[in-house]
Amino acid sequence: LRALADIAKLDQAPTAYALGFVLGPRINAGGRIGQADLGARLLATDNLLEATSLAERLNHLNTERREIEAAVRAEALAQVDARLASGADQGALVWAAGDGWHPGVVGIVAARMKEATGRPSVVIGFDGPVGKGSGRSVEGVDLGAAIHQLSTEGLIEKGGGHRMAAGLSLSRDQLEPAMTRLAALLARQSGDQQPVTDLRVDAVLMPSAVTPLLIEQLDSAGPFGAASPAPRFAIAAQQISVRRMGDRHLRVQFGDSGSKLEAVLFNAFDTPLGAALEQVGHRPVHLVGRLEINTWGGRSKVQLRLEDAAYATD
Repeated sequence: LRALADIAKLDQAPTAYALGFVLGPRINAGGRIGQADLGARLLATDNLLEATSLAERLNHLNTERREIEAAVRAEALAQVDARLASGADQGALVWAAGDGWHPGVVGIVAARMKEATGRPSVVIGFDGPVGKGSGRSVEGVDLGAAIHQLSTEGLIEKGGGHRMAAGLSLSRDQLEPAMTRLAALLARQSGDQQPVTDLRVDAVLMPSAVTPLLIEQLDSAGPFGAASPAPRFAIAAQQISVRRMGDRHLRVQFGDSGSKLEAVLFNAFDTPLGAALEQVGHRPVHLVGRLEINTWGGRSKVQLRLEDAAYATD
């Protein structure tokens, strides 16, 4: 892990976030698009030279995985937009399918589509006559049960999963009928209503209250995860300035002159939230997210990892 952290330029004590979103994707990259045993070999070795070599290979594969993911995501979202523009949108479901889409990234792209649309999403990659797909759902919609129903009805070759994620395989001839039926099954679950996600906020803070000491005290209650999520905070009625960070992310500055703070929204450009933030102008907004210390290049600063925003009303 030390060798992988060095390759990933992780220059701070490991956190749950770093394990899940910095080191984890690199360990998994071998299984997604390369050799499935690379991650296990890295974790098992006690030879520094071998660990460094494996870490470099995994880091390279992770970069390749991101490039493949970006290409598939762009094609998939273009399909969704075209279907919406043509009036063929299926309401309770968004889906996309394409030739040569790597099976190792379809699940990640489905998750991105779900984030962008707020609806259950399925992405399928075809290799010849057979397609393998992955889906991600939203709260209140059991995608796994619906996929299992498709399998029971003979509309797909096989499939299954749980409430929030599922996988399936099917032929080209099965694609359109299966997606039409899946949309109907999901609509029945949600009552034809757009799923609404509640965002629970633990407290409302003033910008001046957001300090390194506060975050240090919060972190002492960790580690956080699915069963024990990190606290989520709202910062009310802020004038913001927004700028792009790289080719996918947004950085948002807010606060008064005595306590300027920054928020970051990752993978922003494919989401309604990202588009809305770039069009805010001078209107004050409420910001919601989780606090963290961002350390880069030996420098540390307080940061809000942005999850949502809303216009402040009078």
